[in-house]
Amino acid sequence: MPAQGLQRLSGAIPALARLPQAGLYGRVVSAQGLALAVEGLAPWLRVGVRLTVRPPGRAPVAAEVVGFRDGLAQALAFAPLEGIAHGSPAWLAPEASLAVDDSWLGRVLDPLGRPLDGRGPLPPGPRPRPLRASPPQAGTRARLGPRIDLGVRVLDAFATCRRGQRLGLFAASGVGKSTLLSMLAAGADCDVAVLALVGERGRELREFLEDDLGPEGLARAVVVCATSDSPPLMRREAAYAALAIAEHFAEAGRQVLLLMDSVTRFAMALREIGLAAGEPPTTRGYTPGVFAELPRLLERAGPREEGNPGAITGLFTVLVEGDDHDEPVADAVRGILDGHVVLDRRIGERGRYPAVDVLRSLSRTVPGCLSAEERALMQRARRILALHAEMADLVRLGAYRAGTDPAVDEALCLAPRIEAMLAQGKGERSSIADAFSMLAAAMEDGDAA
Repeated sequence: MPAQGLQRLSGAIPALARLPQAGLYGRVVSAQGLALAVEGLAPWLRVGVRLTVRPPGRAPVAAEVVGFRDGLAQALAFAPLEGIAHGSPAWLAPEASLAVDDSWLGRVLDPLGRPLDGRGPLPPGPRPRPLRASPPQAGTRARLGPRIDLGVRVLDAFATCRRGQRLGLFAASGVGKSTLLSMLAAGADCDVAVLALVGERGRELREFLEDDLGPEGLARAVVVCATSDSPPLMRREAAYAALAIAEHFAEAGRQVLLLMDSVTRFAMALREIGLAAGEPPTTRGYTPGVFAELPRLLERAGPREEGNPGAITGLFTVLVEGDDHDEPVADAVRGILDGHVVLDRRIGERGRYPAVDVLRSLSRTVPGCLSAEERALMQRARRILALHAEMADLVRLGAYRAGTDPAVDEALCLAPRIEAMLAQGKGERSSIADAFSMLAAAMEDGDAA
């Protein structure tokens, strides 16, 4: 090419760079309930694809394709639908991802990676990480690690947890669940804590961060929050974003504690999405997609691939409506996880916090992480608490006379001491060694008495 032609071409390059980039877009043809119907993009769309809808005179709104009906794509928005009009353009958007960085520790963000703490933008990491990811392959996944100090005596002694384990915290509202989560976030033996607050009340975020978690707990944590007034996609995405952040730190070899509050609200968001997409309601209104998605989410926590020392130890809260522990979400989650911890309102009403019901709580990995002496001590304490609970009504009515049964007498003596040992203040940290030492001392003191 002649030199003159090269000069002209090089002069045109800056002008070409200033031209708006071409892109594929369709148009909104209807809005009904939570769903938008979009035409014109069918050959390029699939379930899960992101769109950017541009209402006239308003900021763009992110949306996601959740299904197809009558040749039109059905999309749900990540923001309220106000302002979206018939004919609003809907552009294809990049795949959902988060460029997680180590500097995110101590920060609070929404599921789209936008800061909620007023401390400026979050520095992006070296590479974007997809929000939806597959768990490590079962055949090459590492085994659970050694036991982990959770910092809460009742859990360390009666539901001992291993690194990479997944526990469910089953509780009704107002039983001290948030306080227990803050104790775990601040006191557990981990490198990083990732908290997913799914569908929380807006006013409770600052209270939880400042009063329950505190500066020390927040310094090693990343908090992802979608409040109860958020659209269902945002509430669902909070769980995915938290897992993506936890996976970033775990794949770097760190020990991560993932606290999700709550799986029930995640399932409720999935139910809203499924109903809007046309799925039929089944058990208690939950759609079949809910029970398919729960294991895909929960299996992402746990050990990483063999050879990587990092692991995600997950504690997932489950809200039980009316103390019904057999409702569909609770029943499904209990079958997926490696153990369950039950919080009982009656125990809290007696003044013992954390209000964990020892007899209804179980860690499936206990046989592999307790010594013979610790296991014997724990089992004896369980028997004592069970016998005490069985005889409580008779004792209260005066129908039992002391000396009738030595085992009952022992239970009446030792159970109150065990209960006192299980009580723990919010700022008090413990360890597994402390828990078993105090449990043994309580039972020895009772024997001596």
